[in-house]
Order: sequence, then structure tokens, then C-alpha cells
Amino acid sequence: MSFKAIFLDRDGVINIDKGYVYKKEDFIFVPDIFETLRYLLNRGYLLFIVTNQSGIARGYYSEEDFLKLTKQMMHEFAKQNIKITKLYYCPHAPETNCPCRKPNPKMLLDAQKEFDIDMSASWLIGDKQSDIEAGVKAGVKNLIYMGEGECVGAQKIASLKEVMKFIA
Repeated sequence: MSFKAIFLDRDGVINIDKGYVYKKEDFIFVPDIFETLRYLLNRGYLLFIVTNQSGIARGYYSEEDFLKLTKQMMHEFAKQNIKITKLYYCPHAPETNCPCRKPNPKMLLDAQKEFDIDMSASWLIGDKQSDIEAGVKAGVKNLIYMGEGECVGAQKIASLKEVMKFIA
């Protein structure tokens, strides 16, 4: 049996993107995140976070810093009764051409393989063109963009709460 999933970018979708966020005091959840994710869970979606974290490779913060913040974020989700099935991250810099770094689809394809995800019934929510491109390459048919400016191939929204209009 295949499952449907929501793939969420982290910075700019789950939390306010302040640029290379790795400290607890800089991590601020976007408005309505908990309500929106509970809505999606109640509709039978598995939730995945797929995030590029080039700040690790660039030396802005350590992988340990990232994992510490991730643990705190996941703890807050658990307190809010929100189950994140798995978080995938790429710690590499863009110039490495790593297959896991978005716009490459490896993180999404790994989730598909590991959890038997039906990509045609799944959604990706991102705030960069590279997020959307990764979704397209992975076969995700439903794409939502909540970044600045226009984005080719995705439905644009201004706030995360708006996904409830599109995802039933």
C-alpha cells in the first residue's frame, strides 16, 4: 500500500528564514504551522522535511549544531501532537553537485523508497525554485511555492495556512 506525503522545506516554510538558522533563539516557527500540519496529518499525509543545510559545509555552524536544533524542533512538533515521519538534510555546499542537494531529487526519492510514497498523490511545499525543481524531478505532481517573486510550475501562496485551500 502506497502512502501520500507532504514534503516540506525547512527554512522559509517551517521557520522564518533568517539565513543560516542554527541557534534556538533564531528559530521562529512560521505562523499557523501547527494548525496546518495537524490539518495535513488528519487527511492521512505523512510529513517529511527535506532541507539543504549548506551552512554546515560553509563552516557557519556544525552538523552537531544543526542536529541539536533539529532535536528541539522535533520536540516542539511532538508537544503539538505532530508526527514528522522523517527529516532528510543535505549538509553539502552547492558547488559539490551532491545528488542529495535540491534541486536534485535524492532526498525525496529516498523517502519514496523507504516509505512507499505515491508521488502523484503527494505535495511539496518550498520557498525556492530549487525546492520546486526537486519535486518535479522526483515526480511530485502537486507543488506549492511560498517564496518571493514568481515560481514556474507551482501554485503560489502567501502563507502556510493557505495550503488548506489546496490540499483536501
